[in-house]
Amino acid sequence: MRTLVAGIGNIFLGDDGFGVETALRLAERQLPDGVEVVDIGVRGVHLAYQLLDGYDTLVLADATARGEDPGTLYVIEYDGPAQPADGAPALDGHRMTPDTVLALLGALCAGTGAQPPRRTLIVGCEPASVEEGIGLSPPVSDAVPRAVQLIEELLRDGRPAPAETPPPIQTVPPAVTRPLSPAAAGEGLSAGGSNRPST
Repeated sequence: MRTLVAGIGNIFLGDDGFGVETALRLAERQLPDGVEVVDIGVRGVHLAYQLLDGYDTLVLADATARGEDPGTLYVIEYDGPAQPADGAPALDGHRMTPDTVLALLGALCAGTGAQPPRRTLIVGCEPASVEEGIGLSPPVSDAVPRAVQLIEELLRDGRPAPAETPPPIQTVPPAVTRPLSPAAAGEGLSAGGSNRPST
């Protein structure tokens, strides 16, 4: 089975570069066979076309604003393939959200007969700022190593290592979040880990 881990986001918009930095760090790790890691940045159209090659699982790393403290990590699961919206999805060369990428993928699959990934997960991080500027804020930078370890656990076990009272990953279209605060995530991740799909 093939798995694609893609870091998306704009490195020129502060914490929006979380997914890109996470993908770069993850690419340095020893990963299971069949796992590919790509730094997509804002090239969402490229990602959608790459997914036509056939992947069982897609993991997207992205800055995801859900109202928690900056640096909070989320696991978001899409329930089934993205359904194409009426007409072509709106494309933005500076910001491609997971929703936009998956909508485009759904449209491409409908037109080509290709199959989307069986499972799509997003590892998101609450940003502190997505204003113009290069570099992550301290809480988001600190979250990158935890995100790398979290993705490694997802690749290995299909879900994060349990915390003391772990809520399940939920699936409600189009997405439901499972927040992990910086403290709770540290408790729930096994020791030894190292080291930018938002709506």
